Amino acid sequence: MALFTYCRLSHLLRISGNKVSVIRTGTEIKPGPSCCVQFIRCQRSMDSKALQERQKQQMAKGLPRQKPITGVKQVIVVASGKGGVGKSTTAVNLALGILANDPLKSVGLLDADVYGPSIPKLMNLKGNPELNDDNLMIPLINYGVPCMSMGFLVDDVAPIVWRGLMVMSAIEKLLRQVDWGSLDYLVVDMPPGTGDVQLSISQNIPVAGAVIVSTPQDIALLDARRGAEMFKKVNVPVLGLVQNMSVFQCPNCNHQTHIFGSDGARQLADTLGVKLLGDVPLHLNIREMSDRGKPVVVSSPDSPEAEAYRKVASAVVQRLEEVNT
Repeated sequence: MALFTYCRLSHLLRISGNKVSVIRTGTEIKPGPSCCVQFIRCQRSMDSKALQERQKQQMAKGLPRQKPITGVKQVIVVASGKGGVGKSTTAVNLALGILANDPLKSVGLLDADVYGPSIPKLMNLKGNPELNDDNLMIPLINYGVPCMSMGFLVDDVAPIVWRGLMVMSAIEKLLRQVDWGSLDYLVVDMPPGTGDVQLSISQNIPVAGAVIVSTPQDIALLDARRGAEMFKKVNVPVLGLVQNMSVFQCPNCNHQTHIFGSDGARQLADTLGVKLLGDVPLHLNIREMSDRGKPVVVSSPDSPEAEAYRKVASAVVQRLEEVNT
């Protein structure tokens, strides 16, 4: 390529004294150095495109082959661009909501947030998982949902000070060395952000779809958009957005206040061309029941907030059916 470019450039320099030069397209170009500059820019553009294509091919060769989790039919990841938007609470109530809508379905819950596992607290589970005859960890179960988390393997207050490779190894064990039995859905509570864990899970197992959780606040929506775009880049279908803490209703006067803004996630969903899966209110009952390890879907099944989660669960299942067809 370099020799070819040099020969063409030398030829153009020799004929630059002529009044008119003609390139392959038949377009006339100005004499002198401008002719060379135009050619060099064109050549650089061609070289850049060829380089990008070669890099794309090399990256595709290096990607790991996706291997399904034994016994799991569909994997749903619940993610957010940033922390503090209620992602883990949404993941727990989504799993329980799917089960509440259809008790014949089997749903599991995987806590992929190695540094800050929340599932043990939210699901009121403690203890170490036992091993079966095949040396696979047996999930702990509550409310009919088998759960696995790094929180079951370390002390409650022990900090997990690990480098990236150790985290990836832990994720691989949580994915492959757990006896999930037979599950229709495995809901994965992802860590916040768009880092190694998200890429590792997306590239190593077939993910049926991603649910993005965000508050209506502009700063949260910026990160939520990054999360949605990341999943699109790794070919994971974005099932839609959940607008969490959408409105606060005063328990005394029933006045509604949009503390974090109004309809921000709905507007972002329209911009991204995805569905808004539902609105979940900012409610004291959700926070109190979550802290007690009694998710609102099972502790207050007749409440409006529990109904909001069940609607989200229904929308997620419907979107999965649309994606699969």
